[in-house]
Amino acid sequence: MSTLLPRAWITVQLLAALQGKADHAQPTDRCFLYAELISQMTDIAGKQLNSGDSGRASETLKLVQRYAEKIDMSVGNDSKKLRDAELLLQRTSLRLKGILGGASYEDRPVLEVTLKRLNQVQAQVMMQVFKK
Repeated sequence: MSTLLPRAWITVQLLAALQGKADHAQPTDRCFLYAELISQMTDIAGKQLNSGDSGRASETLKLVQRYAEKIDMSVGNDSKKLRDAELLLQRTSLRLKGILGGASYEDRPVLEVTLKRLNQVQAQVMMQVFKK
C-alpha cells in the first residue's frame, strides 16, 4: 500500500536538507548553497502570498533575509561558483520584485526590506566576482 506525501511536506524536507548542507558545507561552497536556498524560499514565499497566507510568507521572507546575511558573511575570495551565485541572486531579486508588484499594501514592507537586502548582497557578490 503506497501513500503519497503532501507536496508541502516534501518541500519542507528538501529545504531542511539544503539548509543543513549549506550550514555544514565547506566555506568555499556556502555562498552558492545559500543563494540556492534563498531562490527556493523566494518561490515558496510567492506561492504563500498567492494563496493568501501572508503570515507564512512573512516568516519565509524573514528567513530569506537571514540567509542573505549568511551569504554576506560567507563571501570570500576563494568561494566556488561565485558567478553562479551572483546570477542566481540576480534572478531571485527580479522574481521578488515581480512578487512585490502584485503584493497587497500590507505585504509590501517585508517584501521591500527583503528585496533591498537581497540587492545589497547581490551587489557585494558581484563586486567579489569582478575582483577575481
